[in-house]
Amino acid sequence: ALNAIADGIERRAEDLAQVETCDNGALLRSHRRGVMPRAAHNFRFFADWLGRLDAGDLEISGHREQVSWAPSGVTAVITPWNAPLMLATWRIAPALAAGNTVVAKPPEWAPLTASLLADITAEAGLPDGVFNVVQGTGTEAGAPLAAHPDLARVCFTGSVATGRLVAAAAGAQLTPVSLELGGKSPLLVFADADLDLAVRHAVGQYDNAGQVCLAGTRLLVDERIAGEFTARFLDAAAALRQGDPRDEDTDMGPNITRQHLERVDGFVRRAVAAGARPLLGGTVNADLGGLYYRPTLLADAKPGSEILTEEVFGPVLTLQTFSGEDEAVALANSTRYGLAATMFTGDHDRAERVSARLVAGTVWVNCFFVRDLRAPFGGAGLSGIGREGGTWSFDFYGDVKNTVYAPEGWRSDG
Repeated sequence: ALNAIADGIERRAEDLAQVETCDNGALLRSHRRGVMPRAAHNFRFFADWLGRLDAGDLEISGHREQVSWAPSGVTAVITPWNAPLMLATWRIAPALAAGNTVVAKPPEWAPLTASLLADITAEAGLPDGVFNVVQGTGTEAGAPLAAHPDLARVCFTGSVATGRLVAAAAGAQLTPVSLELGGKSPLLVFADADLDLAVRHAVGQYDNAGQVCLAGTRLLVDERIAGEFTARFLDAAAALRQGDPRDEDTDMGPNITRQHLERVDGFVRRAVAAGARPLLGGTVNADLGGLYYRPTLLADAKPGSEILTEEVFGPVLTLQTFSGEDEAVALANSTRYGLAATMFTGDHDRAERVSARLVAGTVWVNCFFVRDLRAPFGGAGLSGIGREGGTWSFDFYGDVKNTVYAPEGWRSDG
């Protein structure tokens, strides 16, 4: 059934891509090339992983201990609007693979592909009631779902404020939760880094108009190369094309709603008023209407200020410099988030030393946004609770059981 769902996503990939782009404004080319293929892969991966799910037998004093996973029950999957289908399938696929039924609550700002996924699961032969979609706002649908006493698991991706509400509602029933709550990730560039590579990835943090939880929005650059890095960055960022996300030549689309764009602009205005200096952007792109914010880079923000510590979730990066590894690590760890970190260096020993000291669920070295589904994913601090991926997913979506067999004493009833 999981493989048939993947087949259905692949057959309807173009429709799903078109609908998602119109729904949330993300680039059509990204949906075609990466997002929809990954959504299908999520189902295939967990279908295959079922055959590998083996903790191995344990032995103690001649007794054999066998670990197994049983379905936990009804799973609620509450998803965000920035990548609605892919982020949903990251969790729907393993929940179904574990043998659970799923109630998905998609984001009210981008709800359409969840309903299309329900059609695909029905066409794939999934029995009625195994996968369900409940549309509505957080207040009308999300809150009562998270608080429902018959749930076995609740997983949520979104803001810290809403995550606290979900955790409190689930906690009243002692329902286990998996929370991915965003980040304020650092992107560190050491003096021995490949600058072309570092700049390319740094400018890439404007992807999806900055509406990416994993984005390395805090650029931390060795002071010895800060001038050259900044000059190259500004040249590359100036070449980004904002426009209709359905156009193959567009690099940055709109923000999701006027309300969200005003939130992003509020962060920038407050930062500038507090002394931050715009090196790039800093305003709404009025030439394109009311939903486009110019790619922005702010320097000279005061340590501990809002723009350096709170998630903006828009195309806004900050620039800070450091003089050595200790200062770099201190700056990187100076927020309450810990979802990811990205580092560029030509020194393997430094990469290992620094990555070991960074507070982050995922650290990328000389790369970005690479994730094997066998690996754990999740965050520290305000970035969330729990890990998913590979066997970690089954540990959450299933009930793990240990059965102990005595070495002797069997009898035959035959």
